[in-house]
Amino acid sequence: MPRASQHPKADTFNFRVDPALKAEFTQATEADDRPAAQVLRDFMRAYVARRNRKVFEAEAQRQSRAAAARARYPRSDEAASLREMEALFDEDHFSDEWNA
Repeated sequence: MPRASQHPKADTFNFRVDPALKAEFTQATEADDRPAAQVLRDFMRAYVARRNRKVFEAEAQRQSRAAAARARYPRSDEAASLREMEALFDEDHFSDEWNA
């Protein structure tokens, strides 16, 4: 018989935790009327999302620094792009939007 749930079977994640912390955590999740396992899954998702965001930001910074380094050469494509953008910023109708 096919599974009725759209979620695949889940793995079990066992770890050791201080009994006092476990008791406080259980009490807090019960007070919020939320299953402790769901709260832990939410923490895990948030951790992964935060880490992915940090990796993305680090790569964006690396690429930005590389482009800035290339822009130092007047004949580079990056320098030409910056000159084009500066020309757009100098136009009256465009600069007013950015200076507001």
